[in-house]
Amino acid sequence: MSTAVAEHLRTFDRLWADLDSVGRVGSGGYRRFAWTREDATLREWFAGEATARGLDLVEDRVGNQWAWWWDGPGSVDDAARAGQKAVVIGSHLDSVPDGGAFDGPLGVVSSFAALDALRARGISPAVPVAVTNFVDEEGARFGIACAGSRILTGALEADRARGLTDADGVTYVDALAAAGRDPQHLGPDAEALARIGCFVELHVEQGRALVDLDAPVAVASDIWPHGRWRFDFPGEANHAGTTRLVDRRDAMLGYADLVLQARDVATRRGCVATVGKVAVTPGGVNAIASHVTGWLDARGADEAEVEALVADLTARAGETLGSVTRESWTPTTRFDEALSGRLRAVLGSDDALSVPVLGTGAGHDAGILATAGIPTAMLFVRNPTGVSHSPAEHAEQADCHAGVDALAACVADLVAHP
Repeated sequence: MSTAVAEHLRTFDRLWADLDSVGRVGSGGYRRFAWTREDATLREWFAGEATARGLDLVEDRVGNQWAWWWDGPGSVDDAARAGQKAVVIGSHLDSVPDGGAFDGPLGVVSSFAALDALRARGISPAVPVAVTNFVDEEGARFGIACAGSRILTGALEADRARGLTDADGVTYVDALAAAGRDPQHLGPDAEALARIGCFVELHVEQGRALVDLDAPVAVASDIWPHGRWRFDFPGEANHAGTTRLVDRRDAMLGYADLVLQARDVATRRGCVATVGKVAVTPGGVNAIASHVTGWLDARGADEAEVEALVADLTARAGETLGSVTRESWTPTTRFDEALSGRLRAVLGSDDALSVPVLGTGAGHDAGILATAGIPTAMLFVRNPTGVSHSPAEHAEQADCHAGVDALAACVADLVAHP
């Protein structure tokens, strides 16, 4: 291993250590929600790393961060207008509640390390290169995943985003204002999108296929169709000790039925369905629930089966006067075959088939950009536990380093032959 190569891997280790304590909670996991103090710390870290490398830091209308490397003539926009559109790498820094360390940050840290590797090798890119940090990818605070990329591309309307609220009743507008941002500036950013020639997102594997395949890195093929739905069940508040069972209108019964039916219907239709969040009114131990809201996450390899699953559960909820609201939906997303094939060829030398190809049930900003028509691909780094969205999420240091080298090799090829 050359000194230059070793140095960028040492840089990865240093950057990874820098993020270790940010947003860590008692469970050992992380709470890094959008537009919070922890999010501000992460954004400052990203800005600092961009500045340390002499990169131009830009924020789009949504607040997504872009760190630009371009030594050619004119600006990045000039290059895009001349047909020299950028190679973009990166991911996100926010987390789910009590999430793992690797989901998102691995891609951002690896991108800075890969960029350092290219510069150490004296590579002069023929097109601009950017490292990006997409805001609010997990949707943990306001309920819509990939909000930063959805608003950027227009998949999520700005007015709808401004009307979102978190569990404490704080609106997206309030959160942006508290972070020192103008909520009215929020919206699609065609100029930002016009700079992108392709996007490659490195991400920790959210499963254990690579353990079985004995491979440290894979190329993604597609993202399963997936969405989130809110189920509201009405009831009537009353005393838990004095109200006869026959006289009760308990909203919790409709919710409980949803949980059980989601498992049964998903099994029958070959999908996965999760009810992982619930809000109960009034929320007293000795009070009958007057209203219960539960959120369903449904995914599957077959788009029609996912839609049928939700239709089945909607009909079932109607039997207890429940109502259903779709909060997000992403159809099957296939990554660019030419770009993905090129990455496989780079990583597999003359034998492209030596690099595993995996589909995934997890949503990503890469999927949103792919749906918007941008050539997009993903790399996965082996997760020996197979666990994600949990403190048990993990990747070995050697595999993380392999991911950095893989990403650097792919970007080197893309910037040499756009």
